Amino acid sequence: MQAQQEAEIPVMEVQMKLLGELEALGFPRARAVRALHHSGNTTLEAAVNWLIDHENDADIDQMPLVAINMDIESPEPSDITEAIKIKEQELRNRVRIKKEEEEKKREREREKERIRAGKELLEAKRMAEENERQRLLALRKAEKEEEKRAREKVLKKLEVDKIERKRALGLPLESGAVKPSRPVIEEKKNSLAVKRIKKDERMRECLVSLKQTYKDDNGRVRRAFETLLIYVGNVATNPDEEKLRKIRIGNPKFQERVGRVQGGIEFLELCGFERRTSEGKELLVIPRDKVDIPLLNSAASLLQSAITNPFFALLQHTH
Repeated sequence: MQAQQEAEIPVMEVQMKLLGELEALGFPRARAVRALHHSGNTTLEAAVNWLIDHENDADIDQMPLVAINMDIESPEPSDITEAIKIKEQELRNRVRIKKEEEEKKREREREKERIRAGKELLEAKRMAEENERQRLLALRKAEKEEEKRAREKVLKKLEVDKIERKRALGLPLESGAVKPSRPVIEEKKNSLAVKRIKKDERMRECLVSLKQTYKDDNGRVRRAFETLLIYVGNVATNPDEEKLRKIRIGNPKFQERVGRVQGGIEFLELCGFERRTSEGKELLVIPRDKVDIPLLNSAASLLQSAITNPFFALLQHTH
């Protein structure tokens, strides 16, 4: 079967002398073989003419099976005439011009692609900058609203304290001032709220101080804030879990992230943790009956703002 398939493949017969002369002119062997075969192995000029007419054939550079006949003599002198040289040069010029045109076309396409990619890159950069600008504006707005709410709470608290001091001293109240007539339970709630506001302010000051102390080590600051957020969040979400309400101060990881950071333990104490000693180990513990969920949530909110808001420490000075 294999022998039959090989027999069906056409074999091109060429004259050795003419083949050598075509190759001497610079034509590749595959083209020279096809030109001689299809021009009948007659003359060099006929072969060159065939090459000019068939230079764009799809298989022009595919090497065929060749039978080189040493006995076939050219019926005409095979000297390379001036006309053949002219045609050969014409063929080369046409091929060169065609290649140059194709290369120019490819270069134009590449230039278009570079321009398109450049425009896409600039647009992506512009969008990224716009998104970042919008994000910073939103952060500033949220921070200002938070400051406004805190100031309003402090002002209300100061006004209440002022009225209570005057009442305690028996001084007359200012015209238009409304005497507090709330029940004792309500007064206790307000007292707790005022204390919580004070703790919020102290916690914020603690975080700002920590951030400014290590302003040249952002990684250390971020690790401390993230670790504090984990401790506070664990207690706030699982207040009945005793092991989450205990921190071993001597734990190497705790010391690395919080214990040796100025203000780290102070912040936890503001959140309600108390120093205790158990079995020779120093601990930070929040007793179950002293877990203040609103205070812990406020602490978590401050930590989240300190982590994500690049203006957290700067805006503190505007209070």
